[in-house]
Amino acid sequence: MKFWPLIKLVPRHTHFNFVGLAPFAAILSAILIVGSIASIATQGMNFGVDFAGGTTMEATTPGPAPLGAIRSTMAQIGAHDPEVQGVGAANTFEVRFRSVDGMDSNAAATYVATKLQQKFVGLKVTGQSTVGPKVSGELMWGGIKALGIALLLMLFYIWFRFQLQFGLGAILALFHDIVLTVGLLSVTRIEVSMTSIAALLTVIGYSMNEKVISFDRLRENLRKFKTTPLRDVINLSENERLSRTLITGTTALLALSGALVDPGNPLFSLVFTMAFGIIIGTYSSIYVALPVILLWGAKRDDADATPIEPVRTRL
Repeated sequence: MKFWPLIKLVPRHTHFNFVGLAPFAAILSAILIVGSIASIATQGMNFGVDFAGGTTMEATTPGPAPLGAIRSTMAQIGAHDPEVQGVGAANTFEVRFRSVDGMDSNAAATYVATKLQQKFVGLKVTGQSTVGPKVSGELMWGGIKALGIALLLMLFYIWFRFQLQFGLGAILALFHDIVLTVGLLSVTRIEVSMTSIAALLTVIGYSMNEKVISFDRLRENLRKFKTTPLRDVINLSENERLSRTLITGTTALLALSGALVDPGNPLFSLVFTMAFGIIIGTYSSIYVALPVILLWGAKRDDADATPIEPVRTRL
């Protein structure tokens, strides 16, 4: 703090009325959820090769790969939904496409490779893989199961660690985060691949970490203030952890910001999803999870914390 004076801009003690804004936040969340579901239902998701099926090819060129020219060529030869991105060295790139009219996967791969080699002298195809509809369906189902198992395990953990209403609040908040994140991917038409599933699982982990910290501070204050109204205890708890939340979230976003400035980066969809998840996960901890506890109520029969007596020794 001595060498970074900007940290002093974050106040140590705040008195925001978080609970007072909960009705407005509920309206905002409802609008965003309805909009996300409408987007998913009407225009669907931009599924990549992992889920929609298609062909992936790796290739090299004698010099730096002309990615722009390769993209133009892919569109000219009739490849559907082509994607071209650099991989590792400057002369190595990866081509993804779903299909070519009138050709099966193997014929389409041979056709595309031939056209690229004719256009770019010295181009060599070093690897090729094809994902069929059956495999893509299995990957989709596997991703959904991974998300479902993660949510179920977290519900039991929060129930065991705190109280049932804490667990339900956390799960509702996580559903809120997932729906809004998937809705954002639908609206922006960012490609959804297995990397996106990894990003969603990361978002769930970060969001749950925020909720555990929030619940832990709330439980501690419920033991201290047994007669104080629950809404006041919630406000106190959130104000006490606000500076920590702002610093942690800002640090995480700064770490991700480098990859956000380049939409062509192979990790852009992963980083974009994670950055949005950090923001929405922090929001849902305050305005989705905690209102459930406020409406349900919380037990206050836990014993007060007993300070540990220091051990006295004789010299």
